[in-house]
Amino acid sequence: MTVYIDPPTWPGHGRVWSHLISDVSYDELHAFAEDLGAPRRAFERDHYDIPSHRYEDAVRAGAVEVSSREVVRLLYGAGLRRAKRWAGPGGS
Repeated sequence: MTVYIDPPTWPGHGRVWSHLISDVSYDELHAFAEDLGAPRRAFERDHYDIPSHRYEDAVRAGAVEVSSREVVRLLYGAGLRRAKRWAGPGGS
């Protein structure tokens, strides 16, 4: 099992976040996140948002540190990248 995490550089909700991904399957990713104690609501399309204070926990649990660019490359290479849906003008 290999999962990957990028540095916590993504701001949101008063915190800074990392992205936790798998290049094998969502099942693998969900299992790792569950073992880490990440709530399922932290899953967004193709990754888990991990707050900066949990970054080292993820690495200690076995997540491989990679750049944000590498996260995207790995997701596309595995066919697991899910793009955001565009709601259109005035949509939600």
